Amino acid sequence: MLEKIKSTVSYIQDKTKFSPEVGIILGTGLGGLVKDIKIEHSLDYDTIPGFPVSTVDGHHGRLIFGELGGKKIVAMQGRFHYYEGYPMEMVIFPVRVMKFLGIKTLFVSNASGGVNPYYEIGDLMIINDHINLIPNPLIGKHIPEFGARFPDMSEPYDLKLIEAAKEIAKKNNLKVQEGCYVATTGPTFETPKEYQYFRILGGDTVGMSTVPEVIIARQMGIPCFAISIITDLGVPGKIVEVTHEEVQKVAAKAETKMTLIMEELISQL
Repeated sequence: MLEKIKSTVSYIQDKTKFSPEVGIILGTGLGGLVKDIKIEHSLDYDTIPGFPVSTVDGHHGRLIFGELGGKKIVAMQGRFHYYEGYPMEMVIFPVRVMKFLGIKTLFVSNASGGVNPYYEIGDLMIINDHINLIPNPLIGKHIPEFGARFPDMSEPYDLKLIEAAKEIAKKNNLKVQEGCYVATTGPTFETPKEYQYFRILGGDTVGMSTVPEVIIARQMGIPCFAISIITDLGVPGKIVEVTHEEVQKVAAKAETKMTLIMEELISQL
């Protein structure tokens, strides 16, 4: 795996001659942030040796290099999920690649279902912790070059970045929530009792991504900031039939608020 990563990194470096400081992963329906990036290079996933390919609507499948908030960034316009059938080592492969390209901070976004009764559709939630119900991406042979065999997870999401994001939201009169994200395999949306279970566990939102990438980033010593857009509700009395298309629409409507926070936060690094 290490040699495969190095080969992919070498190809990207030859093609772009670009050294990013920040990595960004854009979730379902959230690829619009790309409009604010001063793009210098763009590579389709299917042209990058060793890279997986996005198979889900709302995930465009491009690796974008450019400038955002005055920083050099690499952005994944579309991520990979365990439910697509990829082995976990491929789900997190791009994060390893971004680390070897030189990123120092990782920003992650997603669309999620709210299980906290105080949340509303369209809310933003800054993630301050997670509960992982997806197979851990570190299971398997340990490669010392990637970091510790048993990484500490006492601060999976960087507290300084969280506080800075809350200040940005306050300054711009944006309502933000803060809470715990529960990661499940999917691809089914949850049953009412599953929503209840996740709330009892301590979750505020539930989704099908983000946590594997954060675990890998933390193993490699990369500080992380993650934010969810609440696209549906798993709260008794508010549970309705959900479709992937509706999730994309809600995410796209709330995206401008998320973009503002992310861009200002990156500019402060």
